[in-house]
Amino acid sequence: MIERRRFYREVSVQAEPRGTGYAVLLDGKVMKAPAGADFSVPTRVLADAVAEEWRSQDGKLRPETMLLTRLCNTALDRVRQNRNAAIEQVLAFGGSDLVCYRADMPAELVRRQAEAWDPLLDWLTGRHGIELRTGAEIAFIQQSSNALAGLKEVISTLDDFHLAGLHAATTLMGSLVIALALMECRLDVEQAFGAALVDDIYQEERWGRDEEMSAKTAAKKRELSEISRFIELLAQ
Repeated sequence: MIERRRFYREVSVQAEPRGTGYAVLLDGKVMKAPAGADFSVPTRVLADAVAEEWRSQDGKLRPETMLLTRLCNTALDRVRQNRNAAIEQVLAFGGSDLVCYRADMPAELVRRQAEAWDPLLDWLTGRHGIELRTGAEIAFIQQSSNALAGLKEVISTLDDFHLAGLHAATTLMGSLVIALALMECRLDVEQAFGAALVDDIYQEERWGRDEEMSAKTAAKKRELSEISRFIELLAQ
């Protein structure tokens, strides 16, 4: 990968005409998303947070420290240009959601999965009228057409930026249900991450801690925190 050096001095934010959003500017010029779209976001606080990511770069640009920028680029370049593909990618996780596949033993893991995941499925039914099937077999669980249609309706109502955030959270955790619960404030970051890692936490307690895996887990948690922050900034 070719490293890019910081090529700008000043970063600023300006409101767009007719209240259509907020642009981030580098040395007075509107920043562009990688595919060429003007970098415009829905809220001032999100634009300010992105601008701060760019201001904090010293010398060489470090993309790994600019997750908000990356999520905005996803919304502008990928989701906006092909919403149907983004919706179908997220929906695919709902069709084989982590929380629907249960262990049949040992009893302690069965209990932990039920405690973490059953309330989320109950919430999904109460909040959106969607009932997902669960099973303790290895075979694929075929969800009903009504459930999948309900999930698609929920996903389709999101704007491009919320859809980008949901896509990122769903992919990271392997669960549309958990990602929706995070986005709709049913879970906070700690709770969502714990729900996604029920199996991993159990195995670590049983077999001991793997340092490499722990480092990867910590990195995922930091990423989820930034995704959650991104979603929160869209609401302010």
